[in-house]
Amino acid sequence: QLPCPCPHLLISLLSLSRRYRGLTLVLTFLSYTSYHLSRKPISIVKSQLHPNCSALGPNPHNNSNSSTWCSWAPFDGSNYNELFGALDNAFLVAYAIGMFISGIFGERLPLRYYLSGGMVLSGLFTALFGLSYFCNIHVLWYFVVIQVCNGLVQTTGWPSVVTCVGNWFGKGKRGLIMGVWNSHTSVGNILGSLIAGVWVSSSWGLSFIVPGIIIAAMGIICFFFLVEYPEDVGCSPPLHHVMTTSEKDPEVVTPNDGPLSISGQSSSHRSDSSKESAEEPEAISFLGALRIPGVVEFSLCLLFAKLVSYTFLYWLPLYIVNVAHFGAKKAGDLSTLFDVGGIFGGIFAGLISDYTSGRATTCCVMLVIAAPMLFLYNHVGQNGIGTSTAMLVVCGALVNGPYALITTAVSADLGTHESLKGNAKALSTVTAIIDGTGSIGAALGPLLAGLISPTGWNNVFYMLIGADVLACLLLTRVVVKEVRGWCGYMARKRGYVPT
Repeated sequence: QLPCPCPHLLISLLSLSRRYRGLTLVLTFLSYTSYHLSRKPISIVKSQLHPNCSALGPNPHNNSNSSTWCSWAPFDGSNYNELFGALDNAFLVAYAIGMFISGIFGERLPLRYYLSGGMVLSGLFTALFGLSYFCNIHVLWYFVVIQVCNGLVQTTGWPSVVTCVGNWFGKGKRGLIMGVWNSHTSVGNILGSLIAGVWVSSSWGLSFIVPGIIIAAMGIICFFFLVEYPEDVGCSPPLHHVMTTSEKDPEVVTPNDGPLSISGQSSSHRSDSSKESAEEPEAISFLGALRIPGVVEFSLCLLFAKLVSYTFLYWLPLYIVNVAHFGAKKAGDLSTLFDVGGIFGGIFAGLISDYTSGRATTCCVMLVIAAPMLFLYNHVGQNGIGTSTAMLVVCGALVNGPYALITTAVSADLGTHESLKGNAKALSTVTAIIDGTGSIGAALGPLLAGLISPTGWNNVFYMLIGADVLACLLLTRVVVKEVRGWCGYMARKRGYVPT
């Protein structure tokens, strides 16, 4: 039996693991912040590509097309909403298709290379969109091709960052940790709106070029500093399940969280670890991932939840311009409140789901409340800046809370499900399936908004409310299972014996 390490050495080992966990959280947070930062400018720039030219005074060019003289071709026609919808759809359809493939590659390629390469390419394509301003490009196919390419390379992000975080953190407090961590989505949207807003009225090309430079630079940083697995630096992996023979919190750090070679493990345990390393488990198949309980239900729920979230992401600034009659910059700044609410919603959803062990029930309750709040925002949300601010924050929390919970904690839970018997080669595939299905909704939402908005914004909100209700209904079976589990737990706690 090996002697117990000295207390100061044990503290040092534990601190090593904590430092790497903190580094992983920070790097993956900043990485996905930059992804969303690079996606947001298109929603801010839309109102500048087809502004209200009559408000700018007389046409200095003195041609017949006086109402659209300040618009950017080809978005200067009466079908500009449909063209904006086509741009959004080009990105999101490519993203949805690419996501199903991305998870498979993510399980088989070094995540650090995969993530860094995708970020550099994403920066390139984002900057190329902005270069159209300086190169005076006015052909639709150029913008569509750039959006398709950017949508494909951005699929490298989500499976990679969720897998890295899942590799370092166990299930115990995963909802809270990932709820806080998932605020990168809203932080990225906010920063993207603010950065794009600086140049939207002067040189809108810089609204894309600057975010493109940021995400490419972040990709280079990840290449040099991101650690994919605890084993890569001699730390033990976390426990992903609560063992039936123990009441311990799987998130509690034990002496095994330090370097494996000097952590006091028995020789038999080390030999088992070496054997497991030698016999690397095969990556799970696509169909195998679909068989994991809950994957199908949460994937379909995310389809409709993400439909609502991405419709707000791409159309909220334009909605505020049209309904509240604000300028492009002010509308972009005000739209960030929706993402501020999303930060609180994601943290709240993670905290409650950890406390209740009810991921599906937490999502369902928030979706039920979100439907009437969306109705109220459309009808009274523009009655004063105070009302608009409060409604945007509340709607953002209720809409993005379930979306954040499903794409983070739920994906990590299912990707390390006990039915996999310890095979860690499923996390990226499961994450990609769930987010890929959700991305179908993300593609449909902005497209439908572009088609429906000419008939009135009321109809767009009715579509969003219907999607929220469908998302809730799709989780019914999982919610019933969770409720039955609570009832059984309470019965055992009170000493009742089931008949």
